[in-house]
Amino acid sequence: MSVFTEQTRERAREIIARYPADRSRSALLPLLHLVQSEEGYVSPAGVEFCAEVLGLNKAQVGAVATFYTMYKRKPTGDYLVSVCTNTMCNVLGGQEVYDTLAEHLGVGHDETTADGKITLEHAECLAACDYGPVMTVNYDFFDNVDPQGALGVVEELRAGGRPMPTRGARLCTLKEMAVQLAGFADERDGAVADGGPGEPTLRGLRLAEQHGISVPGFDPNTPIRSKAEADKAAAEAKAKAEAARPAPAAEPVKPAAATGSTAPDVKAPDDKSPQVRTAETRQPDARTAAPDAPGTKVPTDGAPPAPRDAQAAEAAGAAANPPAGDGKPAGDEAGAQQRNLKEAEAGAGANGAGPAVASETGVQK
Repeated sequence: MSVFTEQTRERAREIIARYPADRSRSALLPLLHLVQSEEGYVSPAGVEFCAEVLGLNKAQVGAVATFYTMYKRKPTGDYLVSVCTNTMCNVLGGQEVYDTLAEHLGVGHDETTADGKITLEHAECLAACDYGPVMTVNYDFFDNVDPQGALGVVEELRAGGRPMPTRGARLCTLKEMAVQLAGFADERDGAVADGGPGEPTLRGLRLAEQHGISVPGFDPNTPIRSKAEADKAAAEAKAKAEAARPAPAAEPVKPAAATGSTAPDVKAPDDKSPQVRTAETRQPDARTAAPDAPGTKVPTDGAPPAPRDAQAAEAAGAAANPPAGDGKPAGDEAGAQQRNLKEAEAGAGANGAGPAVASETGVQK
């Protein structure tokens, strides 16, 4: 097993800390991106690392890693070039773009060039049909590409350049992108300052400006606060709201006799995790709390009803609810069944053979 750096282990602990203690398994997806950011793909060692820090087995981790195409199972190039060949982009020329790149680079789907720079793949819908045909490089978009434009992008990448995406921030390597997908900010200076939205994306804004539609009190120049500033502002607002809230009046303690129960109050089941509730439901023990709903009267020292009382109640209910006649299927009438049975027995006795088959009217066949 390869030894992951201490920085990766520290980041793994930070990722796990984002989730509740009994939900740590939810950290698996960002953890897979994290190990991919160090090795360039999810190796067997990466699977083992994720299983170790989450307390899972390798089969559980491997099942997730093989399900999502963003997790690569073999070494991948610095730049993952994905060409959409789904319906819309294909009609607009996406397959031609892919075929041109495959022939020029000498690789096929999910294959890497000899210099380790480019991995080519054809992709399903990249969710940018209004910009088709589209190509992404490490998940950043190049819109309305044609074969020659795509060749220019990959050649610039192989020469060490960083072509500017049509939309989004400046390009980074696949490992750097994996760090961001794991939930960590891009640390490059001004990395998210470049790029801009395309015209189809801005169409709604253009229409709003044209018709004078705006959100009341909206200031487009409002700065985006850092996480620390946002957390501080939220804490101050919460403290201010709690200070302005009037103190709740103390509720009188009701005696146990008010509900007819002496059972102690217990924590509501919804306060527990679903796993704990399920386990307690399936296999309760002496420590499993029995919730006592307010207003529920628990019978104590009561005499059980006599059997004759239950029988009388059942008889009264049956008398008050006679069976419906119109909805009965044919053949359920008791008289017809008894008549058929007698005729069948008579036929068997006369012939000395097995029971005869009789219809409901008694005609023997």
